[in-house]
Amino acid sequence: MSQTLTKLTVHVVFSTKNRRDMITSNVAEELHAYIGGICRGHDSPLLAVGGTANHLHLLISLSKNIALSELMLNVKRDSSVWIKSKGAMFHDFYWQDGYAAFSVSESQMAAVVDYIAHQDEKHRTKTFEEELVAFAERHDVAFDPRYLLS
Repeated sequence: MSQTLTKLTVHVVFSTKNRRDMITSNVAEELHAYIGGICRGHDSPLLAVGGTANHLHLLISLSKNIALSELMLNVKRDSSVWIKSKGAMFHDFYWQDGYAAFSVSESQMAAVVDYIAHQDEKHRTKTFEEELVAFAERHDVAFDPRYLLS
């Protein structure tokens, strides 16, 4: 085969450090757009983004030219620097060290986009911690509870 063909769609979830409510409504939309720009800059379009004051969900069409770990390093580093420039209230802004990422099949794309779009509703009844454990269990990802939420 003389060319490389890929379609790698990933649902990524990560939180603010210690799940602090730092993503305020007045900055969330701009933050989402900024992260979209970072992803586009790495040829990995952001298909959906949403979250709450303490975490984000990203649906990314991952480029064949970048590892997910490298993309996430750039997304988290660059968006953290950007948000800190938005005022004194963001001076202590940090993302958690890790992230969770799950592959998404074409048949599940609409459901994941809908899930991401309705984060506020989802988190009226389920905490971020409960959500993350449920994702890991649903995707049969082994995890150590001591480190999953650190």
